[in-house]
Amino acid sequence: MQKSAIDNIMTRVSVRHFTGEKISDEQLEQLLRCAMAAPSAMNKQPWEFLVVSDEDMLMRLDEEFPYSRCGNGAAVAIIPCGNLQRAISTMPDFWVNDLSAATENILLAAHAMGLGAVWTGVHPNPERAQKLQELLGLPAHIVPLCIVPVGIPAEQPEIKDKWDADRIHYNAF
Repeated sequence: MQKSAIDNIMTRVSVRHFTGEKISDEQLEQLLRCAMAAPSAMNKQPWEFLVVSDEDMLMRLDEEFPYSRCGNGAAVAIIPCGNLQRAISTMPDFWVNDLSAATENILLAAHAMGLGAVWTGVHPNPERAQKLQELLGLPAHIVPLCIVPVGIPAEQPEIKDKWDADRIHYNAF
């Protein structure tokens, strides 16, 4: 399914319920290729992506992080992580920007492919980040940004028009 970029952006919604059907390896690779096509500060690409497809681990993620919706039939959960050893030494927190761009690419690519996905936050909550690092065996220099469950949508949420002209300011606030 091909959509224009603008139509894809304007019609993307957060999908939190999935059919439980699997997605193909090709679809998963396409999502990850799109993630890695994101811009990154000084092209450092400080990302690592952990893909969870094991049903038991998806249920563990759902138990430990109920907001993640991984137990709602998601085929996989993609966990974008910042590799602090690859981050810019003089601006180490820029990894958050880089991984946010990569995550948005995953969400837009999933929508363009007819899949559903939702961004569920982990960083900057230190308790959530540490719990996820421990659960998935991440080394200390790999920091999870979020959990993105992906799958075949079992719902079609209403598209929201978020335009608000009152939030636009020109030349000064």
